[in-house]
Amino acid sequence: MKTRILLPSRLLLAALAGLLAASCSAPRAIVATGKVTPQGEFRVAYNQGFNIASAPLSKATSALKDAASQATGKDTVGYGGSVKNLQAAALAYILDPVQPTADISIRYGIVPRLDAGYKYAFGSHVFDAQYQFLGPVGSVENPGQGAAGGTTYASVGLQFATQRAKLPSLPFLSDINSLLNLRASRNDLLIPVIFSQSFGPEEEIGAISYGVVYAHSWVTYGFAPTKVYGSNNIPISALPTTSRNFSSFGGFFNLKLGYRYFYVIPAVSVFYQNYGEYALLNGASTSLSGVTVVPSLGFQLRIPTAGMRR
Repeated sequence: MKTRILLPSRLLLAALAGLLAASCSAPRAIVATGKVTPQGEFRVAYNQGFNIASAPLSKATSALKDAASQATGKDTVGYGGSVKNLQAAALAYILDPVQPTADISIRYGIVPRLDAGYKYAFGSHVFDAQYQFLGPVGSVENPGQGAAGGTTYASVGLQFATQRAKLPSLPFLSDINSLLNLRASRNDLLIPVIFSQSFGPEEEIGAISYGVVYAHSWVTYGFAPTKVYGSNNIPISALPTTSRNFSSFGGFFNLKLGYRYFYVIPAVSVFYQNYGEYALLNGASTSLSGVTVVPSLGFQLRIPTAGMRR
């Protein structure tokens, strides 16, 4: 009987660990509302989403997958159009991967209109702060003056994330990396402007939120292939470490639903970005652009201090 109970639990934990291990991109889902964390209050959250980007999806053709598989099985590979396309696909996945995303976070209300927090996105470290410029200041236990159902809140946030970027754990991307030996890192800045309407005083039963967001990313990358050869059987030189940056523009919508201490937050964010032009091996280059959709589902726990509960 014990085996029947423990085995599914172990399988579930293993599946969850595998999912989280694949989630190494900076979080872009906007799950905050216009109201910041009240002073002295903690909020702990978990968010699970999926990054769906058009640029890497357009590169992941069956012909490209076959080319990656065939190249891996060879001792030498001639530089040509297929190798150039493999580099473009690798960069597209580094810039905006198609993969699950997950993060756990904690936030604290520093002063009445300002909070700050930390997120760990299973490979990416994220620091952020949010300033509320519209709406009353208070808490569920001690509502601010004018707080009621339908009250409008607004705030602006600032999020900075840093990580060593790597290709998602997909078979054809592993083949590409074994051929090209891609190394990359990135930093991401995210600035959302958030508006929300409260459900109940001080979001006691939740809120509806929406807004716009600007993001900027800095990417450093390089290729160091060991078996790619050009004309006259001369090895192709490695691409030295190269830095690029690009902007993203988008909008978002989320719902916060619950009561007093625990909330569920479904959300969706949409971004457009022109990634720009990127240097490739052998003096070549590629240009990338695309749309990204980030649906997510989050869970949030309020932890008011003892003084706030009285």
